[in-house]
Amino acid sequence: MRHLLFSCLLFLGLLAAACGTVDSLKSARPIAPITEYEALLVGSLEANYIGDESCLKSCHKHDKIASDFKHSVHGDQISGETGLPLVNCESCHGPGSLAIEHAAETQKCAFDTLIPLEELPAQAQSMLCLKCHSAASTPILHNWTASTHANNDVSCFDCHQLHKGPQQKVDRHEQEQICFSCHQEVRMQFAQFSHHPLHQKVVCSDCHNSHGGTQEKSLLGSTTREVCTRCHMEYQGPFVYEHADITEDCITCHVPHGSPNKPLLQVSQPFLCLQCHTGHLSSHYEETLDSLAGKQAFYNRCTDCHSAIHGTDIPSAHGRGSFIAR
Repeated sequence: MRHLLFSCLLFLGLLAAACGTVDSLKSARPIAPITEYEALLVGSLEANYIGDESCLKSCHKHDKIASDFKHSVHGDQISGETGLPLVNCESCHGPGSLAIEHAAETQKCAFDTLIPLEELPAQAQSMLCLKCHSAASTPILHNWTASTHANNDVSCFDCHQLHKGPQQKVDRHEQEQICFSCHQEVRMQFAQFSHHPLHQKVVCSDCHNSHGGTQEKSLLGSTTREVCTRCHMEYQGPFVYEHADITEDCITCHVPHGSPNKPLLQVSQPFLCLQCHTGHLSSHYEETLDSLAGKQAFYNRCTDCHSAIHGTDIPSAHGRGSFIAR
């Protein structure tokens, strides 16, 4: 009986300690719930909404901002029932009655009464946009919350500048610099001797979804091969004679952003091929290689003979089997 009582007391003690540990973890590292973020975005409860005209007429330095916004995709959306814009200054900055309450006397707006957007945490900044875009842009943003960018405190504000001009999406010519500001290793890869034509033809969003995705590296396709063959359709196949490894993943041989080896190879030829095809290094082939005008294997490219390296429907001309050659 004593042993049973002791066991019960020990169990209760461990349970109490565990509960205390859980409580301490919650208090020491609290996770702000969505309701708290929403409170940050409400603005002052003492202020009232006054509309764009009442706000902007007291501050003429915003005239260009107002014009750019009016001609943007946001300002262009007008409610058919009220004739008012669906999105205006107060949609993001909060109610503005307190900001212009004494504007006539002081000749300036009391910006400190508006929502301090720049001071908000990244999650709150993004939630400001998601109030509308979580419903209106679901196909693009339904993976945002679990995306690499969101989990690394990147907000919508870091890429989208709504006051910059009427073009509020990121321009294709601007994507490179925006992405490179964080992805320095990718910048160095594109500076290699062999690289994709980033400045001329492709941009980051042609392969990656910056708002997140279900695939590794937020790829737009189900596989790397699917992404690559959108442009390189001649390698899509299927072929009668296939190169088994590369039907699975292009990056088995290629570096997607850039490489010192042309064309975007992980390792130069023939060393790339010899990592798998070690038979060419056996003594059976050494005599044959020695007879080729004194050339050794590492002086030749495998594609000099196996030209259709990605696959072909034409059998080998030498009748040696299903070698990938023309």
